[in-house]
Amino acid sequence: MNFSSKLIEEGVNAFASLPGIGKKTALRLVLHLINQPTEVSEQFSEAIQKMRQGIRQCSKCYNLADEPVCIICKDRGRDQSVICIVENIRDVMAIEETNQFRGLYHVLGGIISPIEGVGPADLTIDPLVDRIAEEDIKEVIMAISPTIEGDTTIFYISKRLSAHEVKISTIARGVSFGGELEYADELTLGRSIIARMPYRTKED
Repeated sequence: MNFSSKLIEEGVNAFASLPGIGKKTALRLVLHLINQPTEVSEQFSEAIQKMRQGIRQCSKCYNLADEPVCIICKDRGRDQSVICIVENIRDVMAIEETNQFRGLYHVLGGIISPIEGVGPADLTIDPLVDRIAEEDIKEVIMAISPTIEGDTTIFYISKRLSAHEVKISTIARGVSFGGELEYADELTLGRSIIARMPYRTKED
């Protein structure tokens, strides 16, 4: 792709570095911004800078937050005795879209995957165990994608929590095996949360 302006080329390359954005889409975005009033571009740039500088991890659940504790953890209207464990922040957003869950969350930051070099120490499993020990948690819902790695992660966490009196559930298999939780439609995901089942290891 040839450009008549080095500045436009740099803008296109910046947008094209984002996931799912190709060069043609990036060019359309750049041209759109160029054709907008200057204050629109300034607001866009300022919003990105504020987000990058101000966003942080919630100190309790590791969700994204504007403050040390996210708005979900601070919401006393939610069920403080139930924690839904998810792989990433996108899964939190997907479950929230269903409007079927009113408990708390814990974001692992991934799943155990020896092939990719991800072990338990790379995830927020230790803080989760501490949280279960310190808070009055009665149920833990494993809302983790139904893959081999996901099942391995569920098994590991359940063994770590075996010393605590907490009910462990998994979402119903309305989400197909091998599927990514964030790509499940809202109805299927919502029903999977509602129809969750007690988790049983092969040793039980």
